[in-house]
Amino acid sequence: MNILFLCTGNSCRSQIAEGWAKQFAPSDWIIESAGIEAHGKNPRAIAVMADAGVDIAQQESTRLTSDMLEHADYLVTVCGHADENCPVLPANTRKAHWPLDDPAKATGSEDEIMQVFRTARDDIRRRVEELVQRLKAEQ
Repeated sequence: MNILFLCTGNSCRSQIAEGWAKQFAPSDWIIESAGIEAHGKNPRAIAVMADAGVDIAQQESTRLTSDMLEHADYLVTVCGHADENCPVLPANTRKAHWPLDDPAKATGSEDEIMQVFRTARDDIRRRVEELVQRLKAEQ
């Protein structure tokens, strides 16, 4: 199984999803994330995942390639921009769309912004756990 999480810039939501999927998926599954563009990793995303015991600091912020699409069994878009700009998928690739708000756009105090990131992290965790369980049951 090859799961690809796609976002606009591969800096936050898709990075968090990749981190969770690597925690919950069987070790022989390929888990990747990419962006329509590559904006670099968001330090707050790295911090809230570290708080949850998941190290995503070594993941790369990458731009989507045709090779990634060709090998993906399951693609999850995590924002509207990525969903609207997703290239045509190979016939056997299944797709889901998670319309997640971008925590990087949060405003307020640092504590308020970090709470938005924690809320996003926890929502993405729930969604990834459900996806992995469903895909494992289908195998």
